Amino acid sequence: MSRSAQYVRVAALGLITLAAACGGGAKSGSTAGGSTAASTALPKTFKIALIAKSSTNPVFLSARIGAEAAAAEQSKKLGVAISIDWLTPPEEDAQVQAQRVAQAVDAGDNAILMSTSDANKVTGAINAAVDRGVPVMMFDSDAPNSKRFSFYGGDDEQIGRQVMDELAKQMNGKGKVAILAGNQNAPNLQKRVQGVKDAAKNYPGITILNTFYHAETPQDAAAEVMRASTAYPGIQGWAMIGGWALFTKALLTGLDPAKVKIVSVDALPAELSYVAKGIAPVLLAQPTYDWGYVSVNTIVDHVLRHKDVPAHVQMDLIRVSKENLGTWARQLKAWGFTDVDSTFLAMPN
Repeated sequence: MSRSAQYVRVAALGLITLAAACGGGAKSGSTAGGSTAASTALPKTFKIALIAKSSTNPVFLSARIGAEAAAAEQSKKLGVAISIDWLTPPEEDAQVQAQRVAQAVDAGDNAILMSTSDANKVTGAINAAVDRGVPVMMFDSDAPNSKRFSFYGGDDEQIGRQVMDELAKQMNGKGKVAILAGNQNAPNLQKRVQGVKDAAKNYPGITILNTFYHAETPQDAAAEVMRASTAYPGIQGWAMIGGWALFTKALLTGLDPAKVKIVSVDALPAELSYVAKGIAPVLLAQPTYDWGYVSVNTIVDHVLRHKDVPAHVQMDLIRVSKENLGTWARQLKAWGFTDVDSTFLAMPN
C-alpha cells in the first residue's frame, strides 16, 4: 500500500478513535440483560448489508471494495467471519432501497450500511430495522431524522462552497456558471447546490445561469452538459457537485478548455484525463474507498466492540490538480482500482 493510502486510512480511523476516547457521539449502550462488552461473547459470523445508491456508479463500487477490505481485516482481528451483503439496486430508486433494508432484516443481516437517494422514502424502513434490532449506519447521503447511529461523510454545504471557490479562482472571479446537480431529491446534493450558490455571492463577477438535474449515470450527465451548453452557449464554468459527467470521454472533445472550466467533486480514474487536458483544472476527491472502509470499521467498533462512536464521522475532500496527479493516481491504484492510466501512474508528482 502507498504511503498516501496509509495516511488517508490512518487519519480517518484516528478520528474515530479520538472521538471514542473523548466520549463523543451516540452511545452504544450495554447488551441485553445488562451485560458488559467484556462479558459478551463474539458471534461466529457477522453480515453487513451494503445498500448504496446505484451499482452502476463507480464511486459506490469503490465503497464496496473498501467495505470488503475492512471486513477481511476485522475478521482476522476478531476471529469473526465478517462479510458484506451487496444489496445496492442497479439504478437509483429510494423505494427499492427501502425494500432492500427490509430484505436485509428478513435475511438475518446483523447491520446495515446505506447511502440514500431520498431520505424521506427510506427513514421508515431504517427505523423499522433498528426497532427489530439491526443497527444502521449511513455514508455519503444521510437520513438524519432516522434512528441510524452514525453517518460518515463530509459537510455537504461546505463541499459546495469549496467547488465554487475553486471554480471562481479558475475563472478569475468572473463569468457565467452552470451547476450540474444529479438527483434533485438527494438531500446531500441539495445541500451542495446551496453551498455553491452561497459561495457565488462572494464573487460579484460570477453569474449562476441555472442548475441542471439528471439521472446519476455518466451518459445522462454528459448528455445534460451538452444539452445545457447548447441552450446556454454563454456557459464559461461548470460547478459539478458530483463527477458523473466526467466518467465518460464525451466532454474531452465536446468542451474547449480555453473557453470552459470545470471544477468537480470526485477524482476517479476515468476523470483524470480532464485534469491532464485542463478542462477540469481541479477535482475535489472524495475518499470513496473509505465510505466503505471507515464505515465498516465504525460498525464493528459500535456493534461488536461496544464502543462509543461519533454521530458524524467527518470526511474531508482531497484537492487533485496537475501538481499531484501522479500521487493521486497511485493512491487510486492502492485502493484497488485497476483502470488507472499508466501515464498518470508514471508521473513523478
